[in-house]
Amino acid sequence: MRFTKMHGIGNDYVYVDCFSQRVDNPGELARAVSDRHFGIGADGLILIQPSSTADVRMRIFNADGSEAEMCGNGIRCMAKYAYDHGLSGANPMRVETAAGVKTVELAIGGDGTVCSATADMGEPTLQPSRIPVAVLGETAIDVPISAGGRPLRMTCVSMGNPHAVIYVEDVRAVPLEVIGPQLEHHALFPRRVNAHFVQVQSAGEVTMRTWERGSGITLGCGSGASAVCVAGVLTGRTARAILAHLPGGDLKVEWREYDGRVYLTGPAVEVFSGEWPT
Repeated sequence: MRFTKMHGIGNDYVYVDCFSQRVDNPGELARAVSDRHFGIGADGLILIQPSSTADVRMRIFNADGSEAEMCGNGIRCMAKYAYDHGLSGANPMRVETAAGVKTVELAIGGDGTVCSATADMGEPTLQPSRIPVAVLGETAIDVPISAGGRPLRMTCVSMGNPHAVIYVEDVRAVPLEVIGPQLEHHALFPRRVNAHFVQVQSAGEVTMRTWERGSGITLGCGSGASAVCVAGVLTGRTARAILAHLPGGDLKVEWREYDGRVYLTGPAVEVFSGEWPT
């Protein structure tokens, strides 16, 4: 099986072109290829498939084999692969995901390949039952939760997948390897959650660290950065356009007022290709 390793700010995935190949057990394959000692090493597996409703279809599987709805870094890289390898010449490119059809605008470099992209992440979902998070009220803004033996306050947002955003004074001091899995599997989240700890530098700049559902600590999370942008506006901490610093690099995010949609801009990089034994 041919594969390509790609990343967006260090959030890395193994991509398989399913226009010409077939994957019968994607969950099992995701676990195998994601292993950083005995596999290729990745945060998960992304299948690039034909679509009857868009230009291409993306299916994403976390490192633990569970299927996710959406990935902001993954969709940029997937669109780059589809464009650079001739699967679709559309720009903007429409991508079918489990969270609906998303549009990705591609920036083409001097060599004719995609160097970065802006993904229309859609409108955030704020109703607790649709995120989902088991709290009362019309929204889940700055609500209490306990993890790691400490009281926290979170703002919950769905960007097609569930996120909990927690603001702290020093993001580097957070024991993410301890608190992350406790939040992911907390009883308040029936479908688990992506947890983000955020330190605000200014109204237009934040630093964040992420524990991703099904993958653990990752260097970047595009849908998470989108949720952080929304949470910052909802809690009055940041502006509608922010620069988010993540361990693997920076993302530009804007929750536009005129259409209510979140737009995510960042790089897309092809690392290498190879053959996986089947």
